[in-house]
Amino acid sequence: MTRRPYIVGNWKMHGTRAMLSEARAIDRAAQRHMKVEVALAPPFTLIHPIHREAEQIAVGAQDCHQAEGGAFTGDISATMIADAGAKFVILGHSERRQGHAEGDEIVRAKAQSALAVGLRIIMCCGESAETRESGKAVAFVKRQLKASLPPADEMPADVAERLTIAYEPIWAIGTGTAATTDDIAEMHSAIRALLIELFGDEQGAEVRIIYGGSVKPENAAEIFAVPDVGGALVGGASLTADSLMGIALAASEPFDG
Repeated sequence: MTRRPYIVGNWKMHGTRAMLSEARAIDRAAQRHMKVEVALAPPFTLIHPIHREAEQIAVGAQDCHQAEGGAFTGDISATMIADAGAKFVILGHSERRQGHAEGDEIVRAKAQSALAVGLRIIMCCGESAETRESGKAVAFVKRQLKASLPPADEMPADVAERLTIAYEPIWAIGTGTAATTDDIAEMHSAIRALLIELFGDEQGAEVRIIYGGSVKPENAAEIFAVPDVGGALVGGASLTADSLMGIALAASEPFDG
């Protein structure tokens, strides 16, 4: 089965109600590019407003707490984001791992909570510049990913529909310099092999692996030409419809040709 390319905009800590017009523009443009699946992860405050107006794009969250509820001031549970209209949640992003001291155990617990309420998850993984330079990037990412994902026997039967892996080398996020195509190919191939090991030939081969880290319209086609790149997790370039849909257009070209 050929999966549609998955282009996900991560707005991070950007966006007020003034940006609803940009979300509407992305949604309208996505209706003209049906060969690509487009989604947005805005701040918590915009999940419901965008979900209420969106006709084509899926709306998700950038994080959730691992507990169902309780005395966790300022946190948002998976149940709450699903209630607001979220269909997926990004977990394990390096900015959460580094800035909020979230280790693999916490990330795994969040994934279990999100899956339990029916959300799809985008599980992030990626190495630092130091790890890359030491030659241990592949081993690090495989270990991180395996520790962050719930065990296979706790995953839903339709794991390929509920799980996406986002490889985001930390040193490429927000720097303007994407990983080389050789580096991306090596890592995505290693991740694919791990997914098959964890979930079997059928499901493991169908889980989408997307790339993130300074993806923009100018380099998107080159990145999408790499084997096993099934889309992109896009940061700054997702804040305008023109930029995000330029990336989506690059992803759709192999299907249009």
